[in-house]
Amino acid sequence: MVESSPENWRRADEFLSDVLVGHDPDLEAALAAQNEAGLPPIEVAPVSGKLLSLLTRISGARRVLEIGTLGGYSTIWLARAVGDGGEVVTIEAEPGNAAIARASIDAADLGERVAIRIGRAADVLPTLEGSEPFDLVFIDADKESNTVYLDWAARLGRPGTVVILDNIGREGEIVREDTTDSKVIGTRQALQMLADDPRFDATALQTVGVKGWDGVALAVIV
Repeated sequence: MVESSPENWRRADEFLSDVLVGHDPDLEAALAAQNEAGLPPIEVAPVSGKLLSLLTRISGARRVLEIGTLGGYSTIWLARAVGDGGEVVTIEAEPGNAAIARASIDAADLGERVAIRIGRAADVLPTLEGSEPFDLVFIDADKESNTVYLDWAARLGRPGTVVILDNIGREGEIVREDTTDSKVIGTRQALQMLADDPRFDATALQTVGVKGWDGVALAVIV
């Protein structure tokens, strides 16, 4: 029996990626540009990017909100999934990151589908009020603000909008009520909000793989 270890989690993830995702020049170029610029390697794993794409397609989402662009890797997955005439609005706090993302998105011939809003998400999100509701919201930014982002996801969505909250596993630290880690505290608060807030119906899954021991929460606005 194969031992359960971080190294074998990584190997299994790479196997799944090779079999089910394959090589993709545009996505690989986006990662290369991100790495060359010294951005942190915190983008979603390839299998997770494919999951975002499938959830977007399964839900029929044509208008997507992404909170946390980084180098545009997940944005490319989402922009492909919304199809011609679809739109992804993605928010990035760092102008340098946004510039790298824009170049990679344009190189993937998806520029017309993606609007990048630069600024702190808590400041940008209120400016989106009054626009057409979003069909899917992907939250992958600072964990301390997760509850703020969930609130805005509910405000900017509609009944049936899919909400995906990334990085909820935190290496298992989410079970610790006495944690002092602000990211874990923000994650615990977000999970409790998903449980208590009547606007959401949600579940969550732990994951292991190239990103270690983590997880994702999936919700629908009711």
